[in-house]
Amino acid sequence: MVSNFMGFLLSPLSFLWDFIHRLRRFFYYYGLFPQNDFQVPIISIGNLTFGGTGKTPFTLWLGSWLLENQKRVMVLTRGYKGKLENSSGIIRAGRRLGFNPNEYGDEASLLARRLKNATIVVGKNRSANLDFFFESEKPDVVLLDDGHQHLKLGRDLNIVLFDSTMPFESYKVAPSGYMRENFQALQDTSVVVFTRADQVDEEKIERLKEKINPYISKDAIFVRMKYQASGLYDLGYRKKFDLSDLKDKKVIAVAGIASPGSFYKILEENGAELVEKISYPDHHYFKPTEMEDILAKAAHHEAIVVTTEKDMVKMRRIVDDNRIVYLEISTSFIEGEEKLKQLLSRVLDFQM
Repeated sequence: MVSNFMGFLLSPLSFLWDFIHRLRRFFYYYGLFPQNDFQVPIISIGNLTFGGTGKTPFTLWLGSWLLENQKRVMVLTRGYKGKLENSSGIIRAGRRLGFNPNEYGDEASLLARRLKNATIVVGKNRSANLDFFFESEKPDVVLLDDGHQHLKLGRDLNIVLFDSTMPFESYKVAPSGYMRENFQALQDTSVVVFTRADQVDEEKIERLKEKINPYISKDAIFVRMKYQASGLYDLGYRKKFDLSDLKDKKVIAVAGIASPGSFYKILEENGAELVEKISYPDHHYFKPTEMEDILAKAAHHEAIVVTTEKDMVKMRRIVDDNRIVYLEISTSFIEGEEKLKQLLSRVLDFQM
């Protein structure tokens, strides 16, 4: 957390950062920078802050719902830290094997595994990638992952996620706080999603709404969601334990995600004895020596290793040990599910 004194010192840099982003949006909104449009609905899923707001679980829910409604889904994602991030790559619908997280990135590999009938396209120039692959894939709908700042590509619906547990004092533009852009960047947002909403009281949600309301249209909808674990799965993606099996079990928890606190909390709430918490930076690629060290600690404590699904797609390529399992997470709605589905149906022009 940035102290008040440091915040004062950093405020000129925050002002400059904010000015540059506002100017960039101004140029796109008024056509001074070109924006590419396609004859297909494009839905952006993004945020205003750095760190994990839960975009990947939400994208998995949305992609699954669209597939259930017989839509051909394409997901455009950056493939962060993958070898194809600065070029392009595609995982076509139905392809189950052969995609390497070192090439495509961990998030793309996770999306491809869970959304088996969707097409995943990676590369940071998402507009050019959509243009290149559009004719061959002919999607019915495109999901623009982490898309709120990707203004080069036009969109039909903007969904912005907020982590309900983030402290209010962090809502300052970088480097004073954790915001990529200020709240003014919400002006074309149609859906605001509060994730981890079950972990805060109603008063905090209302205070967040008060911060956001002046910048969004009166027709924008609010959605509240929570994450729930469905079990623990092994390296082969087979269910190994129920959540109830965690009670009093010794666990080394390993996470290379932006906000690991919720992951640890789920394990503790289900009775696990966390003998050690090992956190790595988001999108961390594990080395064999790191896995050897983790497994040595597991042997010392007579514990199992529990990680996240995003980390498992990378771990399983360098280690084969039945003591390693991952916690599978899904999303569920607290508020706004039907309103969201109705809005999506209107945007995509189909009947629910």
